[in-house]
Amino acid sequence: MPRGKRRLSSPQIVILGFAAVILLGSLLLMLPFATRDGRSAPFSDALFTAASAACVTGLVVQDTATYWSGFGQGVILALIQVGGMGVVTFAVVIASAAGQRISLKQRGLMQDSISAHQLDGIVKLTGFIVGTTAALELTGAAVLAPVFCREFGLWRGIWYGLFHAVSAFCNAGFDLMGVRAPYSSLTSFVSHPVVNLAVMSLIIIGGIGFLTWDDLRVNRLRLRRYRMQTKVVLSASALLLAVPAVYFFFFEFQRLEPAERLWGSLFQSVTARTAGFNTIDFNELSEGGVGIMIVLMLTGGSPGSTAGGMKVTTLAVMVSTALAIFRRQGDTHFFGRRIDEDTVRNAMAILTLYLALFFGGGLLISRLEGLPLLTCLFESASAVGTVGVTMGITPQLGQASRAILILLMYCGRVGALTLVFAALSESRGTGSRLPKEKLMVG
Repeated sequence: MPRGKRRLSSPQIVILGFAAVILLGSLLLMLPFATRDGRSAPFSDALFTAASAACVTGLVVQDTATYWSGFGQGVILALIQVGGMGVVTFAVVIASAAGQRISLKQRGLMQDSISAHQLDGIVKLTGFIVGTTAALELTGAAVLAPVFCREFGLWRGIWYGLFHAVSAFCNAGFDLMGVRAPYSSLTSFVSHPVVNLAVMSLIIIGGIGFLTWDDLRVNRLRLRRYRMQTKVVLSASALLLAVPAVYFFFFEFQRLEPAERLWGSLFQSVTARTAGFNTIDFNELSEGGVGIMIVLMLTGGSPGSTAGGMKVTTLAVMVSTALAIFRRQGDTHFFGRRIDEDTVRNAMAILTLYLALFFGGGLLISRLEGLPLLTCLFESASAVGTVGVTMGITPQLGQASRAILILLMYCGRVGALTLVFAALSESRGTGSRLPKEKLMVG
């Protein structure tokens, strides 16, 4: 095929699609009526906000409620929705609604976008995802709206309910609570049962993955029929929610009353898995608590979900591989099923890439800004894991450090391996193998 007519690969389409959405969002946020004071937002602020919204992260350099107008908040919410569902999925859904035929290539892109196991039935599955997403977000908005209506009035309360429901389900972490105190997130609702339960439920459901929803819909409570991936996702997610919550309750937030500490511990354990809200000031965490939050942020949610991070399945594969080596077993396995070697190698590559991005980004920001390394590592983990929680340093960072965070958010959302595959799409194996020699490790 002539060089000028070379078709883009699926990874290249994904990364260019996200870049186009971020650029369009930046231009819209630069319009004068996108800000409350009627002045055009600087390109750097608009770009950072659009990238954070499209990458469903939640890090901000301007308070969402007090800086952006209703139009600006609407643009941010649209970017969150597109980023949460995936650019490819959203584009194909629009094309399908317009009556266009979905080509085989488009179906393949959709399969890659939602990490589906097979191409057959992908359009029907996408329709189920869109319908379920709308139903869950509207239900969340209906639950949250009465609480916010009592606080802020009818119309603002309805808008706040919808905004926070979409932001929670998409694991974005953008909030409008700056009207109480700038950058305060949900700290004023630390022990409010309705807000806590609604937001946590939306975060968890959005983060377990579209394929897990479909498996639960089809097989309901027949656990033995679940796919191995569903079993791994549910068991690993439950463990990563429960263990940190227990630690937070007994060793952190000791100034709070027991009821507040319980809600706070549960919420922080949930939100660290790429959601971005917080009901506790993270500057109150000990170094041990910060370390646990970093691990949770890097881990993230499930493949084919609204969440980011390197994914719970990646961590599960690495842990299972280590256990197999310790036991002198030949294969990595879960629930009586063997994992192929390509999956193990991919998990190792993903872990290596995320650790490199996380540590490299945090180290650079620390050197550029003269800030403590642990604080900067927290921020870089939040960016590359597309989490959005912060220790309060993001609005004060210089342009170079903001650019680093934008790059980390972008890599975290499109996937580090996707970027590598896009860059190396022309690479092909030769079929030959090099001579083998022993290398001692450990």
